[in-house]
Amino acid sequence: MAVRPITVIGHKALHQPTKRVKEITPEVRTLVQDMFDTLDAAKGAGLAANQVGVRLRIFVYDCADESGVDQRGVVINPKLEKGSVPPGDPSPDEGAEGCLSVPGEWFPTPRSSWARVTGLDLDGNEVVVEATGGTLARCLQHETDHLDGKLYVERLTPTYRGKAREAMKARGWEAAHITKWDPLTQEAEKV
Repeated sequence: MAVRPITVIGHKALHQPTKRVKEITPEVRTLVQDMFDTLDAAKGAGLAANQVGVRLRIFVYDCADESGVDQRGVVINPKLEKGSVPPGDPSPDEGAEGCLSVPGEWFPTPRSSWARVTGLDLDGNEVVVEATGGTLARCLQHETDHLDGKLYVERLTPTYRGKAREAMKARGWEAAHITKWDPLTQEAEKV
């Protein structure tokens, strides 16, 4: 299989809702394997299809649940349910979140401590992934947001939103016209 380049914030693929998968084809199976290869190479917790430039409603994950047990899987056409999001600024120690499409940055992001997604696995069977706390609960919300065309920096409270803008401006992604990066070489692709 293959490691694919990961799109960076500002790329239009990250800001548009994805399309439902109508049929699990050999191309979808290849995409999912490539997404796992890309996730592993990037050392991430989750990866949505639009992060590798494919507008399909699919994400993969590999992260710890609330018990610290590693969970790995794929969800096709996920539907998210979640608890309420606590008001105010999240704790910087407990709520820090990063994204492979915003490489090198981490910001406290308000999320619910409980989340559940339902969808399909690669065999077309229903899959339910649920987590209370831990990285997995955060990941389920984060990846579903991607598929809805939303990035975690859009969820930041005003306290952290300005800091995120400053950090991204300091990295110069927009000025350098960086659209993707390669997890194997860590090199950026420019338009």
